[in-house]
Amino acid sequence: QVWLVESGGGLVQAGGSLKLSCTASGSIFDINEMGWYRQAPGLQRELVATITSIGWTNYANSVKGRFAISRDNAKNTVYLQQNFLQPEDTAVYYCNAKYRERAAGAFVEVWGQGTLVTVSS
Repeated sequence: QVWLVESGGGLVQAGGSLKLSCTASGSIFDINEMGWYRQAPGLQRELVATITSIGWTNYANSVKGRFAISRDNAKNTVYLQQNFLQPEDTAVYYCNAKYRERAAGAFVEVWGQGTLVTVSS
């Protein structure tokens, strides 16, 4: 089995910063992509940012220029640096990984439990 452990969420005032961390553990051969998604109350879960094993990144328009995703492949860890946080960023942030347990195997997904980010005005 594979699981994700997230940390770094918390309460911050508008304009502040947080850095989220997510580490994958278990039967992992490699991870093609890791990313962050978020879900605010009453809204659908949405993509925040993703990063591939070779460093290609993708960001939601709402966070471009403010958030930065990075990855430490050796540690199977992905980070999300959140700068200039705003109340609209308040949500549960979920880590996601697309991984293989065996060479030449199919990629499958796993989700973290979520970490809450609350941004006050």
